[in-house]
Amino acid sequence: MNNKYGLLAFFFLLASLLGFFHSCQEDNFDTSPDITLDFSVDTLRFDTVFTQLGSATRILKAYNTSSNPIEIQKIFLENGNTSKFRMNVDGYTVGANGNIFNQNGDTGEPLPPIPIAGNDSVYIFMEVTIDPDDPLSVSPFVIYEKLKFETNGNNQEVTLEAFGQNANYFPSRFSGGTINRYTCNMGIETWNDPKPYVIYGILIVDSCELVIPAGTKIYVHGGLVNAGEGEFYNDGIWLFGPDARLRLEGELNNPIVIQGDRLEEPFQDVSGQWAGIRLFTGNNVHTVNHTIIKNSIVGIRVDSLANLDISNTQIRNTSGPGLLGVHANINAENCLVVDNGANSLQLVFGGEYDFKHCTFANYGTDLSAVQLTNVLCLDELCGDCLGNDLNAKFTNCIIAGSRDDEIGFFDRNCNGEAFNVNFENCIVRVNDLLEDYPDFFTNNCIPGTCFNLPDDENLFFDSFEGDFHLDTLSFAEEKGIPIPGLDTDLDGMPRDLAMPDLGCYEYIY
Repeated sequence: MNNKYGLLAFFFLLASLLGFFHSCQEDNFDTSPDITLDFSVDTLRFDTVFTQLGSATRILKAYNTSSNPIEIQKIFLENGNTSKFRMNVDGYTVGANGNIFNQNGDTGEPLPPIPIAGNDSVYIFMEVTIDPDDPLSVSPFVIYEKLKFETNGNNQEVTLEAFGQNANYFPSRFSGGTINRYTCNMGIETWNDPKPYVIYGILIVDSCELVIPAGTKIYVHGGLVNAGEGEFYNDGIWLFGPDARLRLEGELNNPIVIQGDRLEEPFQDVSGQWAGIRLFTGNNVHTVNHTIIKNSIVGIRVDSLANLDISNTQIRNTSGPGLLGVHANINAENCLVVDNGANSLQLVFGGEYDFKHCTFANYGTDLSAVQLTNVLCLDELCGDCLGNDLNAKFTNCIIAGSRDDEIGFFDRNCNGEAFNVNFENCIVRVNDLLEDYPDFFTNNCIPGTCFNLPDDENLFFDSFEGDFHLDTLSFAEEKGIPIPGLDTDLDGMPRDLAMPDLGCYEYIY
């Protein structure tokens, strides 16, 4: 047999003996459609650390709980010839396409039906071979496949899971669906390993200043987790406690990227793959610079009285809000928050906010790009609520999208809370809002500095393809005011010193 399949040979003798005993059973097989198999596990995991080209073997048992003998008509891998898995069952070494290997290592006849005596089982030896240095398109961080069974017309499957890439897995590769604490005892921890970092489960950073240098790639393993009693929650949460601090120190030509761990082409634009980043109440100022956050449920949630300084950052393709502040303190410059399933920017329960040269654009959804409230409703009709002062300022920003109104206000006076929202040299898109707030431009804009976007005006080069650079003769050109210290845009291109363009990008002729 070809040496490529040598590891399976260790199990060949045992499997052959099992096959001998099975062959001695009578051929009076139970063909009832009520017959199903039980398995030793529902997910077969390969936990070998792949630091070089290597393989690992695991054992799966399929049980016949009936007192009568049965036959498994088919056992095969769903990915066929592209599978990285192989198996040995009942003395047969089987390739990815379900055919038996002959002495030359080639595949020949299909696997025959596999008999199992009454109240007996059959061993299936699974092998995977992975080169961790293959590109991500060939060997992603986590390799999934279904091993499929057909018995008396019933189709069942077992999940196969292996790890294909060298990476730093936090806290480990088997902590999905669990809560884990990460601390450095009030010190500073720097994730500067050249290998990517993969976060599993709920990772709570506590008593630690976590520094992420430029160019770091962080992937978060998400998905639904069964919490019991029919309740599910979304996995893949990165939390920072009151004594923790996050410093994302990306650079213009070497940004930090944070996204889900499914890197195959079909998943590139799938939102909601992981839960998001959450900053809890604390005195530390979290800083985010030159970072791309995408494909999560919430990009960044900043909770009560937490502080975030965010600049030159993109938050894209979320199934929920891109940037969420809940009675928080946020300063943002040169940020792009787009393609969000909920509001691009959602400010709830008041707080202190300052946005300069930011673009909030939400096309194809029924929620506004920006939502602003000074209350926290405690019932559906908001008859019972809590309130905090809202102080939010937008300068040289774009707030756009496909709705008639891309700004949503909810000013509920619970206990005399302030609702101070000011726009200076900003493009907004409002229409029906003016019926409820007829003095919107008078009360919320410095006179003559708010521009209501007409339907027939172009803004972006191609928003439907995700390109939010300004179009030629964009309505946003030369409508800004100079802001000291913000003389370059998100791409690092120089802004006009006298009349800069609005939003995060300067149009370059």
